Amino acid sequence: MPPEESDLSLIIAHVVQKLKGSSLYAQLERQAWASLQRPEIRLESLKEDIKEFFKISGWEKKLQNAVYSELSVYPLPSHPAAPPEHLKEPLVYMRKAQGSWEKRILKSLNSMCTELSIPLARKRPALEQKELLNKWNEMGTDEPDLSLFRPVYAPKDFLEVLINLRNPNYENGDSLGFRTHLGLIQVPLKVKDIPELKECFVELGLATGQLGIDDSTQVPPELFENEHVRIGQKVLLEQDSAAAQQYIRQGSPTALRAELWALILNISSQPEDILYYEQLKTNVIQHDLLVDSLIYKDVKLTASNDDYYFVFEDYLYQVLLCFSRDTSVLSHFSYNSASPPKSYIRGKLGLEEYAVFYPPNGVIPFHGFSMYVAPLCFLYHEPYKLYQIFREMYVRFFFRLHSISSHPSGIVSLCLLFETLLQTYLPQLFYHLREIGAQPLRISFKWMVRAFSGYLATDQLLLLWDRILGYNSLEILAVLAAAVFAFRAVNLMEVTSLAAAELACYSLSPQFQQ
Repeated sequence: MPPEESDLSLIIAHVVQKLKGSSLYAQLERQAWASLQRPEIRLESLKEDIKEFFKISGWEKKLQNAVYSELSVYPLPSHPAAPPEHLKEPLVYMRKAQGSWEKRILKSLNSMCTELSIPLARKRPALEQKELLNKWNEMGTDEPDLSLFRPVYAPKDFLEVLINLRNPNYENGDSLGFRTHLGLIQVPLKVKDIPELKECFVELGLATGQLGIDDSTQVPPELFENEHVRIGQKVLLEQDSAAAQQYIRQGSPTALRAELWALILNISSQPEDILYYEQLKTNVIQHDLLVDSLIYKDVKLTASNDDYYFVFEDYLYQVLLCFSRDTSVLSHFSYNSASPPKSYIRGKLGLEEYAVFYPPNGVIPFHGFSMYVAPLCFLYHEPYKLYQIFREMYVRFFFRLHSISSHPSGIVSLCLLFETLLQTYLPQLFYHLREIGAQPLRISFKWMVRAFSGYLATDQLLLLWDRILGYNSLEILAVLAAAVFAFRAVNLMEVTSLAAAELACYSLSPQFQQ
């Protein structure tokens, strides 16, 4: 069998296996049985008649969307004989670096646990459960003493790890191309150049209309906006995920965005999804985790102090506390270079049969984590729908921003792409900032690791996230970060310190926040 056919058969088998475990599969099965009672279904052409019934009734479209959704997150094809860890991350030194980073995070969490004499998890007393249930929709009014808690790590800590990352097969930049790379990231990964980016993001060309630019008050709506909205309404009517993803590359109209994103992410909010969210909520009510305090602390330090997001404090607690209990998130570790942390029942350390994942979703929140959820609060007002969208955004995109990998959308590649663009196309600026001790990545890293949440006005941020969903890629973050420096190049050439360079970037516009 040719390699292409082998790859295709593996992908088909994977998609079929995933769909068999979904609620859609059960619904399709029920519909197929029910259709047998219909007079147009004949025994001699049973297969074709049922397929026609699925097409007419809209179930075929739902199946297509589910398949498309699975293909959007399926790892890049690898050799059939490759071990499972290669699906997570093909480069050994990246896997080792991620493993060392995870040990540091766990050490920080365990030391906090020991210092404060707080267990990783405990069952809440009945009275405490009742109190939490009563104030579930107003948790923002609660003021627990979090002074002794500290974030497990911040983006700047993570950046230092990435700066020290090296490929052991290269010594002092053996590669000719890498000998001339003056940035902080010193690993030889392939990133796109400008011609390749133009080819990849062709819909962002100057000749194509863009929401956020061509719908401004100075541009008559009949030139672009009206027609773009009409097409968007038609895409929603068709309920086609692939068409929605293509459409959103030019930006989404505000009124259609929530539905378009849900369509692209294949989120339909069935009764069982609402029930699942309620089950997660029950788990929060019944058990208190150490990470709950980290979530509270992060929301208080970030979103609660943000002019755009402080009003959503209650939503953030609800979504993030439920997220920490969601074991379905563990499935994304099959294509994530990270591994979920393990904890052991007291007195059973090292015995695998007594090991549990901690937290249950395998994700330890860091400083700024809540900012992945905050912008979504403008689009979704039912907590269960907000939760579903965030979880899908996380397992598709956001996890890549805080794990070490060689993936093109991983944070290492984004940093390298950013530095390469600046050094190649703005060499004078890059060299000047480097000479004054203001390496550009030290300024832009926190923008990228948060996907610009908290740094752009919400309307601008949502237009940026439109493109992330549209292209199924985070590379646009590095391109935007480089564009900010290009836009402020004249001012940046005059600065003489890192602090002044940061200030010059943050004065990009009244919306660009420090």
